[in-house]
Amino acid sequence: MAGVALLCGGLLCGQALSARADNFQTVESSSPQQVVGSMSGKMVRGITNVATGWLEFPMQIYLTFKNEGVTKGLTVGPLKGLGMTLVRTVTGAAETTTFFLAYPGFYDPYFEPEFAWEEE
Repeated sequence: MAGVALLCGGLLCGQALSARADNFQTVESSSPQQVVGSMSGKMVRGITNVATGWLEFPMQIYLTFKNEGVTKGLTVGPLKGLGMTLVRTVTGAAETTTFFLAYPGFYDPYFEPEFAWEEE
């Protein structure tokens, strides 16, 4: 009885993995237009994040002020803003220099949200 349950569980897991693998996009399974489009999207995202990374500073102050109150907005907000400015700018530079690599995923962004003006 346990063997039958184990066999059924294995078959179900195998089907779930194969279904997920069918939806996973790779360079080999994509058309040249999809590859170039995704590659250029990664480069534009990287350039945009390098140019607008500084927007994280006021954005994090505002979000901290809105979500956690005045005191944290004025004390923790600038620290979050400084940190996220550095993270967004460095990540943008990394995406710009590695735009030709299909990493992570299929030219997916390194972290969410993709741009400084988007909320999580």
